[in-house]
Amino acid sequence: MHNLHLFSLLLSYPTSDLQAVCSEIRERLATDPALPRDTVRRLHPLLTRLAASDIYAAQEAYVELFDRGRAHSLHLFEHVHGESRDRGQAMVDLRQRYLDAGLEPAGNELPDYLPLFLDYCSTLSEAAARETLAEPGVVLVALAARLAERGSDYAPLLALLCEIAEVEQDEEAQKALSPVDDPDDLETLDAQWAEEEIRFTAEAVPDPAASCPQVSAILDRMYDPAPATKRPRN
Repeated sequence: MHNLHLFSLLLSYPTSDLQAVCSEIRERLATDPALPRDTVRRLHPLLTRLAASDIYAAQEAYVELFDRGRAHSLHLFEHVHGESRDRGQAMVDLRQRYLDAGLEPAGNELPDYLPLFLDYCSTLSEAAARETLAEPGVVLVALAARLAERGSDYAPLLALLCEIAEVEQDEEAQKALSPVDDPDDLETLDAQWAEEEIRFTAEAVPDPAASCPQVSAILDRMYDPAPATKRPRN
């Protein structure tokens, strides 16, 4: 399902290269019969801003939204921090899924970075891609709701991913993740991160106060997918 690579590009850290291909992305999305007919209309604000913004302003806005707190983090496992048992091995297993699909993760991004996960899904057949994208569906739904509440032009993109994955975007799903209280000032944020050591090791101990078991079960399927029949790939 190659269109997911286009969504991956739009969710990635903005660059001048991304700005240069926004028009092409718009055209490809508009002619893809696998996507909702109103995809381009819904993504028009995001595409227009990314193409026309000062690149430094676009990058600053991206960091402010996705990297300055946990509520909108694009690292899927982060939304179940504490519930993800054997988290280090889970990262290894997820990376192996990428390698098996012929996708070599580059840079310093962790395997659970959503754009990277979308690139992986784009290597699968349409049916397999929808099924795989639905694995962290509750996280996608919560992110879509939180971004919409903030008025972000990324919100329609997350909502579209939920529709592609065919996951319900009801109120219960939107609130399935534990609420996150992100501080407004960087000093408090740094202190919060310093207080909570994050270890990607097999000895990580689950936190009983972390998010609900429903989320953990969904993410577990990402860690250890059923070995059923081999899925065809595009």
